[in-house]
Amino acid sequence: MKVRNLFAAAVLAFGAMQSAFAADVTGNWAMTVESPMGTGNPSFALVQKGEEVTGTYKGQLGEAKVAGTLKGNALSLVYDINAQGMELKITYTGTVDGNTMSGKVSYGDQGEGTFKGTKQ
Repeated sequence: MKVRNLFAAAVLAFGAMQSAFAADVTGNWAMTVESPMGTGNPSFALVQKGEEVTGTYKGQLGEAKVAGTLKGNALSLVYDINAQGMELKITYTGTVDGNTMSGKVSYGDQGEGTFKGTKQ
């Protein structure tokens, strides 16, 4: 019985350690984006609940509601925007490392870019 309790305690401690090291993107983020359209500095206000991420994008392309996921440190953010009459689905995919994130941005069939972000 004591071994079973010790095992249960170890499992709980490991789970607590994983939670302590899990990325959390809740907050305001300042980004630098390099794309075929040039350099931009959008901002994101994000809220994370479990693996679900929601929020808003503000930048050169206007404002939009954002939806996404954070699984471990793998981040995916998606929003739709109307850029000069053209509907675009913008997708950010990358990794979170503490108060920074980086990765790629897809502008649908309009090309790709890269991003780096810092939590404010």
